[in-house]
Formats: sequence, structure tokens, C-alpha cells
Amino acid sequence: MAASKRDKIKMSPEEVAEYLAANFKVQVATVGKDGEPHLVTMFYTLYEGKIAFTTYKSSQKVVNLRRNPVMTCLVEDGVEYGELRGVALYGRGLVVEDPGPRSKVGMVVGSRMAGLPVPKLGEPVDPVIAEGIEQALAKRVLILMDPERVVSWDHRKV
Repeated sequence: MAASKRDKIKMSPEEVAEYLAANFKVQVATVGKDGEPHLVTMFYTLYEGKIAFTTYKSSQKVVNLRRNPVMTCLVEDGVEYGELRGVALYGRGLVVEDPGPRSKVGMVVGSRMAGLPVPKLGEPVDPVIAEGIEQALAKRVLILMDPERVVSWDHRKV
């Protein structure tokens, strides 16, 4: 039986990991109190292979995740149909208050948001910059995407 178009454009697990590592913007959907999707775009990095970002403790997405941890993330790119690529992750958004991982992710994401050179996860950051980012992180939590299902596509494959 011939492979379906869907099978032909699906990324391998290695391609998914490489694609997620090469990108930094993710569309995040959580479930609002009335069941409607709450959708935002966030800067992210990977932490232990998972999409990770920081956000204010009182943000709507955190309120939603504390009520219902269901979360969907979409990383996509391409302009023309034949260039479209993306990864959709369906699962749970974990709210992490531990300052250690929050700081590691915050240094990467905070540097990117400030237009500064972006360090690799865990690399040292200029102490003055690190102090400013840590001050900003005091009001934030870390969100980790714990995927249960991953769907991918890369139209460049056909």
C-alpha cells in the first residue's frame, strides 16, 4: 500500500527535536474558564527536551493551567504551501516554581526578549544582565510542555 501524503510529510522524532531546537517562538493554547481557547505567542527554549518558557505568575495562561493543565503548543514556519513546516504538541502544561530551572530558562528567554546575545541553556550570562533578568524572574514561573501526542509536517518533503 502506498504511503499517504500525511505519512510522507511527517517528521521523524529526530527531525522534530532538531526543528524545535532551531526555533524560539511558540503559540500556546490553554483552556479558559468557559472552555474557550486562550492563545498567545511566547519565546521559548528547550529544557530537558521540552518546550519551556517563563511567564508572570498571575498571567491568564497560569490561571488556566492551574485550573486545567491541558495545553497545546504550535511551532510553525513557511510562507508558500510547499515550505510549510510545523510541530503541534498536545499534552499538559506544568507550572514549575523551582527557581533553579526557572533561572536557566529565564536567562535564555530573557536575553532573547531584551535583544541580547542568547546563551545556551546553563551558560553563564554577564553578571549585570543576569541580575536584571533574575529581578524580572521573581514575579514569574516556568511552564514546561509535557507532550502526550506530537503531530508534525514538513511540506518540503514532497
